[in-house]
Amino acid sequence: MTSRPTLKSRRWFANRDVPGFAHRAAMRASGFSRMAVEGRPIVGICNSWSEVVNCNMHFRGLADAVRRGVLAAGGFPLEFPTISLGEQLMKPTTMLFRNLMAMDVEESIRAYPFDAVVLLGGCDKTVPAQLMGAASADVPAIMVTGGPATPAVFDGRQIGVGTDLWHYVDQFRDGTMSMDDYDRLEAAAGPSQGHCPEMGTASTMATIVEGLGMTLPGGAAVPAMDSRRMQVAEACGARAVDMALEGLRPSQILTAEAFDNAITLMLAVGGSTNAILHLLAIAGRAGVDLTLDRFAELASRTPLVVNVRPAGSHLVEQVFHAGGIPAVMKILQPLLHTDALTVTGKTVHDGLPAAAATDGVVLASLDAPFQPANGLAVVRGNLAPDGAVIKTSAATPELLVHEGPAVVFEDMADMMARFDDPDLEVTADSVLVLRSAGPRGAPGMPEWGQLPIPSKLLRQGVTDMVRISDARMSGTAYGTCVLHVSPESAAGGPLGLIADGDIVILDAPAGRLDVRLSEQEWQERRRNRSAAPEPPRRGYAALYVGHVMQADKGCDFDFLVGRSDDPAAEPQGVFDGWVGGW
Repeated sequence: MTSRPTLKSRRWFANRDVPGFAHRAAMRASGFSRMAVEGRPIVGICNSWSEVVNCNMHFRGLADAVRRGVLAAGGFPLEFPTISLGEQLMKPTTMLFRNLMAMDVEESIRAYPFDAVVLLGGCDKTVPAQLMGAASADVPAIMVTGGPATPAVFDGRQIGVGTDLWHYVDQFRDGTMSMDDYDRLEAAAGPSQGHCPEMGTASTMATIVEGLGMTLPGGAAVPAMDSRRMQVAEACGARAVDMALEGLRPSQILTAEAFDNAITLMLAVGGSTNAILHLLAIAGRAGVDLTLDRFAELASRTPLVVNVRPAGSHLVEQVFHAGGIPAVMKILQPLLHTDALTVTGKTVHDGLPAAAATDGVVLASLDAPFQPANGLAVVRGNLAPDGAVIKTSAATPELLVHEGPAVVFEDMADMMARFDDPDLEVTADSVLVLRSAGPRGAPGMPEWGQLPIPSKLLRQGVTDMVRISDARMSGTAYGTCVLHVSPESAAGGPLGLIADGDIVILDAPAGRLDVRLSEQEWQERRRNRSAAPEPPRRGYAALYVGHVMQADKGCDFDFLVGRSDDPAAEPQGVFDGWVGGW
């Protein structure tokens, strides 16, 4: 029989010495007796609730449900806050602050007497930030995601938050939608709390959490306002107590096989390209050697089996009613490592339903998918030596092999000033290029990769063009957009050297992205390249630009890769002596 691990919290509360006295007295000051903290697992509830993040606004109720589960299982819950990242209101981009939140989460878990943690995340970057922090802290951890919001209804049709909005914005820009209708759309667009109801980044990350084995089976797709979301939270709270007693850590779950499963699932649901960055970063924290090439390898065998926007037509709520992510994983079973361990303490196989529930409407089989394999392409060439990505499942097939003259925008301000200029020299065959939008250049790598179609082309009926940038794209977006060009222009990448009129060649099936220039011309442009702009000199932005890695490495900080020290393994002297503040 395997012995149970010593609880980390014992180092704080069990000893009859001055530090133990001080720690217990601090808890008494908060209203908790010695009975609460001695001899039972202490479960931290890592809450990213915020009134400025509508995706996470219901987390106070979820935290209460987690607390019920912890108490019912014999543990003691302690809720703690971290910063929260909201896509709509946080500027210039939440990606700039993902690593900051990951640091907040990691240090809170590492430094406090938690035997296990339950992570509450929903909006796009809150989920990967919490997983990154938990992977580095390596204390038993389980995640509860917030669930998709109630779908909006506009003119009798269910709509998502982003995917449908981009269509309506183009209608408004080309004059086919009135301001009155646009105002009605705004009033209808956000009927509830919860994250985007299509397969944007938030829903993709929730799906990935289940694919990684970091939540209970069936937890990803339950709608935010469904009472079963609370039941999932309660069950995760109870499971966290058992994980503390078992000593089941993220390092045992976040294996290479788990990342293969998560990537396969991401591809099968038509997930967001943002998830590539996050998975690379989480893998770096977990010590798993994950590269862009692995995404390409798995894409070559994984078809689209979920019909959900933006790659399909339904919303995540319909996926839930069709059986949720367990049903999707059952369909994918031949492609998964079903012996991989999960937070249940059992394998992926143990959490799968008995049969695949394919209806051909929302869920399809591997033999008759909605789209064939290769829904994601990794492209390289003299324009992207370290790689770039394109979500081919949401692109125009005819544009996946294309060459045309570049129309180059120096940065976002340049693009905003010129893209609707009637004198802009652009045709449907042009390739729109945006630079200075990567991790360092923006900074923070904003979601600017879905460059708008110039108005004069919209009025001609053009709905898609090849667009290339070192930026990201919203998971709710679509179009033939080449993203994450690495190295970025601000890091000396060749994207900073191309000019208007250069012929850009995209061959997504062949994995190529090139510009037709001679080596002599490349060398001449390198010699005449303008000096890079001065980096930020103070605050977090200076830290970020000085240490952020490129997109092909997940944009984590170079000094955060790997795991932090476990306070429970520190020398006794850390707990000796008088406690600071006394």
